[in-house]
Amino acid sequence: MSGAPGDPRAQDPHRLRALLRDIQAVLIDFDGPVCDLFGPTSTAHIADEVKAHAEQAWPGTELDPAVRDCADSHGILHELAAMADRHAPALDGPLDWADGIVEKYEYSAVRSALSSARETPGASDLVEALHARGRPLAIVSNNAEGPVREYLRHVGLLSRFEAICGRDPHDPRLMKPHPDSLRRALRLLGDPIPGHVLLIGDQLTDLTAAAEAGVRFLGFTPYDDRAREMLRRGADFVVASHAPVVEAVEESPVSATGGGQSSEMNSQTESNHDCMLSTNTDPSDSAPPES
Repeated sequence: MSGAPGDPRAQDPHRLRALLRDIQAVLIDFDGPVCDLFGPTSTAHIADEVKAHAEQAWPGTELDPAVRDCADSHGILHELAAMADRHAPALDGPLDWADGIVEKYEYSAVRSALSSARETPGASDLVEALHARGRPLAIVSNNAEGPVREYLRHVGLLSRFEAICGRDPHDPRLMKPHPDSLRRALRLLGDPIPGHVLLIGDQLTDLTAAAEAGVRFLGFTPYDDRAREMLRRGADFVVASHAPVVEAVEESPVSATGGGQSSEMNSQTESNHDCMLSTNTDPSDSAPPES
């Protein structure tokens, strides 16, 4: 990945077209690039429910300050895992119960997003353009797989994706910025050369995961400060909307790999178990994920 800090909106559009011409497969983060899942709603109430359950699951153990102060539905999963590590072996055991609480609210958020039309502007156009050009697609998300599938099915995009890789329900340590979901997606896409794969993401944690997996990175954010930081950290390009990407994709050649031929049946058969294959990467390198 390459890039330099500066005005994030003054990048050469020819670089974007060149980047996309070189890409054989595309990974897309879900919450942000595809759907504004929770909208303006805070997820602090989800974190509070997880904390209340943790006090019951771990009787006699006071919650660590990092857990007690966390007000984010994904951050609480990471902080609980970190607390369990600090207090091992007393708190050994899976954290599936915490994942289940968060997943329950993600399903509710999907229903709300569908009724409130919170699809990210241009997301469908981007997916359709990439599919038409034969780029195999996969979702790599810190959200649970089930809610992501439900949303994509309702908006008619599920058949465009060959894999949906959500967070591992058994180990929050493998959430981005850990590259686990990206590596699972690459395996399910047939192990393309990582340098010819692009991740589209809206968070610095996405960029970190892309760098660890060796894939290219296209930042998607309307915030200039975050865009500059993405460029400083080596993003290949950063956009504020999908429009310039769709235009560049439509100018790129059709892939000769035969991608884009997946069916909804094939997508649905990529089970959560298949997408939960672990890696040998040390999860202790992960930092608290952004929401």
